[in-house]
Amino acid sequence: MPITITMPQLSPTMEVGTLARWLVKEGDTVASGDVLAEIETDKATMEVEAIDEGTVGRLLVDEGTENVPVNQAIALILEEGEEIAEHESGRVDVAPPSTGPAPEELDAEPENAVVRGGTGEQAPSGRRKAASPLARSMALKAGLSLTDVTGSGPGGRIVKRDIEQVLKAGTSARTPATASAWEEIRVTGMRRIIAGRLQEAKQTIPHFYLSLDCDIDRLLEARREINTAGHRVSVNDFIIRALALALRDVPDANVQWGGDVIRRFAHVDLSVAVAVDGGLVTPVIRDAASRSLLDVSTTMRDLAGRARDGKLMPEEYQGGSFTLSNLGMYGIREFDAVINPPQAGILAVGAGYPRPVARDRALAVATLMSTTLSADHRVIDGATGAALLNTFRDFIESPISLLL
Repeated sequence: MPITITMPQLSPTMEVGTLARWLVKEGDTVASGDVLAEIETDKATMEVEAIDEGTVGRLLVDEGTENVPVNQAIALILEEGEEIAEHESGRVDVAPPSTGPAPEELDAEPENAVVRGGTGEQAPSGRRKAASPLARSMALKAGLSLTDVTGSGPGGRIVKRDIEQVLKAGTSARTPATASAWEEIRVTGMRRIIAGRLQEAKQTIPHFYLSLDCDIDRLLEARREINTAGHRVSVNDFIIRALALALRDVPDANVQWGGDVIRRFAHVDLSVAVAVDGGLVTPVIRDAASRSLLDVSTTMRDLAGRARDGKLMPEEYQGGSFTLSNLGMYGIREFDAVINPPQAGILAVGAGYPRPVARDRALAVATLMSTTLSADHRVIDGATGAALLNTFRDFIESPISLLL
C-alpha cells in the first residue's frame, strides 16, 4: 500500500493550510526525514517530512493551493515495486471556504465569461468550466479566458499545468476592453486569521481606552550609556521590561475573561507585535517579568528575526497573557490598538517627541512618549487600568529600576 502524506495540523487551532512549495517531484527517491514540502499557516512556514523511505508516486495537491484541510492527502509515497492504482492517480483540487452562493448557483456562470475583475462583462449562457482555485487565480492574473484552456485533470478539470502550457504558448485573452478596474490580491492565511480575530475583538470585547505620556529623557540617556559600554539594547527593550514589571505589580491587569470565571495569570507572558510581510505576528516572551533587560533584548531579537523569516514554532506565538504594540519606530505619535483575543489588554506605544512641559512653574522641554491602554471592561476596571499605566510610567521614568 502506498504511504499517504497528509496536511499536518501544526497548531491546535489549525484547520487548513497552504501548500506553498513542493521540494520534491514525482519519481524522486526519499528517505525518512527528508523534507517534502513547505506549508504556510497563518503565522509561519513549516516543513513536511517523509515518514518512511520510498519513491514519490503522486503529488496530489498543486503547490500554491490554499485552504487544504488538515489530514487531507497531499502526496503518495510508493514502496519498492509498487505502482499507483487508477483510483489514486488524480490530483486533489481544494475549494476555498464557501462564503457565497451554493455550488449549483456557481455552476450557472457563463462558460465564456472572461476571468477578470471590475468589468461586469458577461458572455453567452453555458456551464462553467471546471477549474482548480489555483488555475482560476493564474488565469485571472494573466487575463486568460478559461475557454482557451483544455483541462487535463480528472473529468477535464483545468489545473495549474494547463494554465502554464497555455501561457508558455503565448495565448492570452487580454484586450483593452477587458482591462481590470482594480488589482485583486490573494488573501493569505495570515491576513484571513488577522481579519477574523480583530473583527471578533471589536464585536465582542467592550474596549475602553486610557492614555498617559511618559518622559523618556532619562531612559534615552541610560540606553546611550549601556550601548556605549558594548551592549545592544533598544528603547523597545526598556518598554517590554517596564510593561512586564508593571503587570507583575498590578496582577489584576494580567487577566483574561473566562465567562463564568476570571483567569489571573501567575506569570507575565508578554506578546510583542512584530510586522512581517503580509501581516503581523506576536511572538511571546515567556515569564518576561523575571528576565533582565539584556535577556529581554537578546530574546526579542531572536523571536523577531525568526518571525520575519516565518520560522516561529506555534508555541512561540500562542498563549500570551497581554500584548505590546509599539509603532514608535515608524514615527507614529499615538494610536489605539485592538485587543488580541482572548487577552484582556494591549498597550499601544508611540514615538518620543520633544514637547513643552511645565516644571517648577517654569517652561521646559522634555521627550514625551504617548501610551494608550486598550482594556477589556468585562474584567479590567478603569482604576485597575490607571494603576497599570501609572506603574508603567514610574518604571519608564526611573530606568535604573529596569536594570535591577
